[in-house]
Amino acid sequence: MAGKRMIITVPEKDKRWLETYSKLCGISMAEVIRKAISKLRREEGGNTYHRLVRETQGIWEKGGGLEYQEKLRSEWR
Repeated sequence: MAGKRMIITVPEKDKRWLETYSKLCGISMAEVIRKAISKLRREEGGNTYHRLVRETQGIWEKGGGLEYQEKLRSEWR
């Protein structure tokens, strides 16, 4: 596997959990961490901001957003 090595610091309780989990699964701690990163990337689905923009696009039903903003600001004068 081609990749970059990195050093990480984890709390002792997480290290113990990783050791136990990796032994139970018969894989290295590094492989557990690689799998966890892959799972997180899949679950996040890329950039959260862009996903939220897509999911909420078109839900504003009070007319134009700029018009609404200008109306609110006109009340401040």
